Amino acid sequence: MRMFPSPTLTRYIAQMFAVRVLAFIFGLVMVLQTLDLLSESDKILAPDGSGYPEILRYLGWRLPQLLSQFLPFSVLLATLVTLATLNQNSEVVIMRAAAISAHQVLAPLLLTGLAISVAHFFFNEAVVAPSTARLSAWERAEYARVLPPADSGTRDIWVTDGASIVRADRAVVDRGRLILPGLQIFERGSDPNLRRIIRADRAELAGKSWTLYGVRTYDVDGRLSDTVASMPWRTELESERFLAAAVDPNGVSYPRLARAIRELKAGGHPTESLQAALQHKISGPLSSLLMPVLGAIAAFGVVRSGKLFVRIVIGMALGFAYFVADNFMMAMGQFGTVPPLMAAWSAPLLFFCVGESVLFRTEE
Repeated sequence: MRMFPSPTLTRYIAQMFAVRVLAFIFGLVMVLQTLDLLSESDKILAPDGSGYPEILRYLGWRLPQLLSQFLPFSVLLATLVTLATLNQNSEVVIMRAAAISAHQVLAPLLLTGLAISVAHFFFNEAVVAPSTARLSAWERAEYARVLPPADSGTRDIWVTDGASIVRADRAVVDRGRLILPGLQIFERGSDPNLRRIIRADRAELAGKSWTLYGVRTYDVDGRLSDTVASMPWRTELESERFLAAAVDPNGVSYPRLARAIRELKAGGHPTESLQAALQHKISGPLSSLLMPVLGAIAAFGVVRSGKLFVRIVIGMALGFAYFVADNFMMAMGQFGTVPPLMAAWSAPLLFFCVGESVLFRTEE
């Protein structure tokens, strides 16, 4: 009834598994980073004066994304290789003969997978999210040598200001100022019919005062009625409304995304896609804990039967089917077709049940 085999076996299997995870993630990331750099290097070096510093900057911001994206794949491959090696050397047969159950054989891998999942989550929060935000802003600036200000999220922000509707291309924070490029204000009355349209090159918030620059005013028929260089903008909108509406789930941390969801809900905006992304910030790293269950089929069965390769292929197919199903459900959640909780957790729960069913039917 013990959860783990002996301490010696636990350390032996966990160490073997961890070494293979590190080897696979190192190999995968090096190959993928090289291919990615080859495809992007001409764009990075296109601005005048760009050179090795810009290449190193791109590598520093791109590498965390690749590590986070392909860590579960590495755990899957390491699981298959570790269990196949134990099986081929008859170590699994010896452990089973010593009354060690299949789940006890997998327990060191599950413990290591749990540690990897926790480390993966905090790595995403502390490293991946900031580097993604910086790299996204730099890509939109076409890899300019002068770094653009930190971009707060996606383009095309829509918020309501009483009866009026406000739109901006994006939200940018520069030296403590909030800047909204491409601002448009659709002023409506209580009817609520459109009264006029105000377009500005940008809006800046300094302190608690908004200023519009490059202002053009149009009547309801689309005719230009007035043009001014700058004018104050009197509004009750808080800056957090724009930052929340512009949030990019991949470029912000879990607390920041949760706060943005609350602010958007208070403003009456739909938040289903952001809620799915919030849940996936937890379920995504936990996929490393699921991989030993899906790859367990490679550990058991008699090697002399000649079916070890078939078992490895089945374990790999189960693992890759999980990634396909997870991406599919997240896409469904982004479109609002399924609830956020189902979009983030249905694939892990389904494949955990599949892996456990195979394990119980064949070994327990």
